[in-house]
Amino acid sequence: MLRRTLVLLPALLPLTAAAQTWPDRPIRLIAPFAPGGGADFTARAVAPLLGEQLGQTVVVENRAGANGVVGSDIAAKAAPDGYTILLGVAGTLAVAPHLGEPLPFDPARDLIPVSLAATSPFVLTVTKSLPVDSVQSLIAYAKANPGKLNFGSSGKGGAPQLATELFASMAGIKMVHVPYRGLGPAVADLLAGQIQVLFADVPLVAEHARAGTLKALAVSGRTRSSVMPDLPTVAEAGLPGYAAGTWYGIFLPARTQAAIIERLSAALKTVLTNDGLKAMVAKQGAEAQWMTPGQFAEFVRTDSTKWGTLIREVGIKVD
Repeated sequence: MLRRTLVLLPALLPLTAAAQTWPDRPIRLIAPFAPGGGADFTARAVAPLLGEQLGQTVVVENRAGANGVVGSDIAAKAAPDGYTILLGVAGTLAVAPHLGEPLPFDPARDLIPVSLAATSPFVLTVTKSLPVDSVQSLIAYAKANPGKLNFGSSGKGGAPQLATELFASMAGIKMVHVPYRGLGPAVADLLAGQIQVLFADVPLVAEHARAGTLKALAVSGRTRSSVMPDLPTVAEAGLPGYAAGTWYGIFLPARTQAAIIERLSAALKTVLTNDGLKAMVAKQGAEAQWMTPGQFAEFVRTDSTKWGTLIREVGIKVD
């Protein structure tokens, strides 16, 4: 046994030394969506501050495709040396595994959760002509007109659809799903009255709500939005226990050494509790949050279980 241990030591020493000197070169932070979206914004907000904490440049690399799967797969299969970090998203890592299509990686096996980065709620909006002005009146209208309300989403299996399906399930109502290729076209059709209900990102609808061209009824998160503080949460407005939205978090490839995980976690704590970063993220209707690796791992497991249960109950499938 001693001889075998001595044989293994030379192989282990470079890994240990690498962890002690990490990082000694630039780090890439993969954002698995195109520039301009929430994942890209969060990655670019975090990257420079994280670079300051680690003493190395953190370069954001957009690797879009397949609703976040392409970039997440690249990160999952990267060398576990701490030089590839993933800005993971809920739809890819907590929802997609339940939609029936096999992924090229296993989020639970191939990625290590390091910290939550930000949570982003949706705003429950309705078209201006719909005769409702609250969550309760929307539910009452939908119950009186089963199947007559159309709701939009960013696509089948996306977070906006799941937020709406959860709302409908808890409220005991039936609405018709109209999927779009992104929330931008869905908002346009909501304004035109082609659809009646939409859970959308705060920045997409805040100005329309202020202008009165659509009605904002509530926010989907656990707390009110700093951008639209007068809006109640859905839970406050009539569905206790309701909470939905999306989240962004930091992940490393599996088998990354504990020393690297711990140093990255400590750096992220400083970054994500920075008042300037929190204010920047809040302007986008989101909330910056830090968690320990253990807390974030449990957060991801709980979220995945929640959406997996809903997907099975509702029968959501991606064609």
